[in-house]
Amino acid sequence: MKKMIHAGGITILVASLIGCSSGSSSPQPTGGQTESTSNQANANASAPAGAPRSSESTGMADYALTKQSSSRKNDMYFQDYGTNPFVSTAKDNLSTFAADVDTGSYTVMRNYVKDGSLPPAEAVRVEEFINYFPSAYAAPEKNTFAIQADGGPSPFHKGNQLVRIGIKGKEIAVEERKPAHLVFVIDVSGSMNREDRLELVKKSLHVLVDQLQPSDTVGIVVYGSQGRVLLTPTSAEDKQTILAAITSLSPEGSTNAEEGLSLGYEIASRSFESGAINRVILCSDGVANVGETGAEGILRSIEDYARKDIYLSTFGFGMGNYNDVLMEQLANKGEGHYAYIDSFSEARRVFTEALTGTLQTIARDVKIQVEFDPKQVDSYRLLGYENRDVRDEDFRNDKTDAGEVGAGHSVTALYEVKLKAADTTDIGTVRIRYHNPTSQKVEEVSQSVQVQNALAPDLKFLASVAEFAEILRKSPSAEESSLPDVLKLAESSAQGEHQLEFVRLVKDSLAIRGH
Repeated sequence: MKKMIHAGGITILVASLIGCSSGSSSPQPTGGQTESTSNQANANASAPAGAPRSSESTGMADYALTKQSSSRKNDMYFQDYGTNPFVSTAKDNLSTFAADVDTGSYTVMRNYVKDGSLPPAEAVRVEEFINYFPSAYAAPEKNTFAIQADGGPSPFHKGNQLVRIGIKGKEIAVEERKPAHLVFVIDVSGSMNREDRLELVKKSLHVLVDQLQPSDTVGIVVYGSQGRVLLTPTSAEDKQTILAAITSLSPEGSTNAEEGLSLGYEIASRSFESGAINRVILCSDGVANVGETGAEGILRSIEDYARKDIYLSTFGFGMGNYNDVLMEQLANKGEGHYAYIDSFSEARRVFTEALTGTLQTIARDVKIQVEFDPKQVDSYRLLGYENRDVRDEDFRNDKTDAGEVGAGHSVTALYEVKLKAADTTDIGTVRIRYHNPTSQKVEEVSQSVQVQNALAPDLKFLASVAEFAEILRKSPSAEESSLPDVLKLAESSAQGEHQLEFVRLVKDSLAIRGH
């Protein structure tokens, strides 16, 4: 899919692994690169005069050191990835993107609203709002994925159709989960010395450890001014030793994230077991200072370790001095999951309700491609996934990095579609291509995409979530939409604790705006 990136504002150096600690100076403007090769032409076109041109990415170091159109708001770092426009099927009838199960953007928004303000527009990634609410798709009985493709009239944009592409990963019972060898890499620097940071990290990891099985192991690395091993890999049978080590954590000095991650990967390599889960788990505010050595080596090695089946998941903590860009991109390159933990309830949700899916990957490099029928579809627009764009010709290029999906996870993408005829039902085909780590084979499945006369009840709720995100990020497509309309649809379709909480967040957002 060809798409336009609207990159506004000046270019800022992101405080990545060579960024700022609580006492460092502000980042300075610089040119930079974007994440995917498919977006580079757009990034180059919008770069300020004199900014360096993008080139083929060779690793995370290529974009983690500099970021184009990043935003620093009260020491909060976000990336503006632009907004997908409508695309004419006569010009391009293929839409291709990497699957995404991250949820950090939604919980960052929730924290802003609970504190009485709306998030900056660039903090909103629509797909992470949508995927915060896992849909009750039927799980596959034999295959890795089941596909659901449906839609109906858009509740917000008259004459358009809202189309859902949903995939559901196979479920794995807790007792059938592979043994997990985990290494916690924990930021204990001075910037973490707050109740919503290090103290919440400790409470969150207690929840995670309580869910582990005797066959699992935990190692702990901490980093302040220096990285050090706090606990060598220890069997989860000895939970008290692990929990005591976590409880003992206290803030110390500045930050050396590179050394902490390097040590974490070293420990993970030593305890590596083929066929098991081998994962590094980073808990940080993403703001770091690495000292004398450059970050390029560790950033590239994240990809190298992922190819060796040692994955990285990131969990963000803290507000007011937080680097969302780095935490999300680290997880992307580490082939893991990114979540933002803003409360103990969120820690419980992530580490209790979805632990197996968070730990065990069932499919790597998951790419989704929708082929719209030009005879039936005039144009289409993908809601979100701007930083997950994949070139159409790379759908079957199995060397192309894409998203990862864990056991039982669901992934949802929404499209706005303009039909050529109102009575059209069959509008195209969706294909899912992925690497199966169990069979070590690349697999592909497909299904037709059809629209109905009305939206399914759960799709109505997701429509309200997506439109809320579109309004918050000031999408041109949401200029005629309103929060009262979002609230009305959400109230009529919300079910369950998390969805009802969303209704309250919309109400709070209305109050913040003064309506």
